[in-house]
Amino acid sequence: MNRQSIPLLSATPGTLRELASFHFGPADAAQKIYIQASLHADETPAMLTAVLLRAQLAELEAQDALAAHVVLVPLANPVGLNQHVLGQFVGRFDLASGRNFNRHFHAFPKLLARAKETLGPDAGRNRGLIRQLMREELDAHQPLTEFDSLQSALLKLSHDADLIIDLHCSLEAVMHVYTSEAGWPDVEPLARYLGSRAQLLATDSGAQAFDEAHSLLWWQLRQQMPAAQPVPPGPTAVTIECRGQRDVSWESAQHDANALIDYLRWRGAIIGADVKPLPDLLTPATPLAGSAQFYAPRSGILVHRARIGDWIREHDPLFDIVDPMTGETVTVKSTVEGVFYMRRAIRFVTSGAPLGRVTGTRPTRSGVLLGA
Repeated sequence: MNRQSIPLLSATPGTLRELASFHFGPADAAQKIYIQASLHADETPAMLTAVLLRAQLAELEAQDALAAHVVLVPLANPVGLNQHVLGQFVGRFDLASGRNFNRHFHAFPKLLARAKETLGPDAGRNRGLIRQLMREELDAHQPLTEFDSLQSALLKLSHDADLIIDLHCSLEAVMHVYTSEAGWPDVEPLARYLGSRAQLLATDSGAQAFDEAHSLLWWQLRQQMPAAQPVPPGPTAVTIECRGQRDVSWESAQHDANALIDYLRWRGAIIGADVKPLPDLLTPATPLAGSAQFYAPRSGILVHRARIGDWIREHDPLFDIVDPMTGETVTVKSTVEGVFYMRRAIRFVTSGAPLGRVTGTRPTRSGVLLGA
């Protein structure tokens, strides 16, 4: 195991944070796998999974069982990790700017023009050239803030990976995954090993989240480059939502770490043991644009009428909102049929507040498909 660190841009005199990464397996392996946890720093279940995963990777490396170069970043957001306000952990948004730590990653605006000047007729060689162009653009980019330097450092660690796994969690949720339509065939075995209850697909969610900073870029290049300069398929990128923020236990973290190891073995990244049979896929993949997002029509006490993981039918009641002064109650019902896969953790809402989401099979939304 090789520990490395990247210093982040100092926000103020006398302060300095670093992004630490742990590198396992041969650095010159044919396959590179990048795994990070808790880019939203208050999403603790992902951290515990990374702790257990690190121990397993170290053991596998000691056994010479790693056929891939694996990079693990167990704390992907040292900036947000230090954000505590009156006892409340604020890890999703940067307090200095209000920006979401997992939105609007660098979009490589110069890459297409440079690719047209550089790529040749060999798709395999073009893969390496594209990664080189990505690295050159990242090196030329000058971050202005600590936030920007964090996002830049994460991309420098991951831009040349064949597999990118971003470990998160939601508020109150079942295990679920986000990936692209093109990435789903490679991600499906992972969803099976994880026991994922919802698989949400989108080529472009409109948010430029970390996983899409990789998959969307390659998809766009494949669409825009001429046939004489072929672009090979890009990396597989997936966001895993490790249930809800309060789902921190050794049992669930061990299950998730084991599932990741089983998946790496299925990919050929681990040698010397039989591949574990694939479990059943618990639910089919559905379009992210088909998931229904529900909002509070008024302010009041939030009473849940359905449990996380329930199969919901259209018109089933999901939430009651009770006026604490009058007792008047408004019921929010589902507009789709699917899995009730996530909901808010608080029990009092303001008008217009997001409440939760149910998967759906028919695309009904467009534009930005992820929440703030």
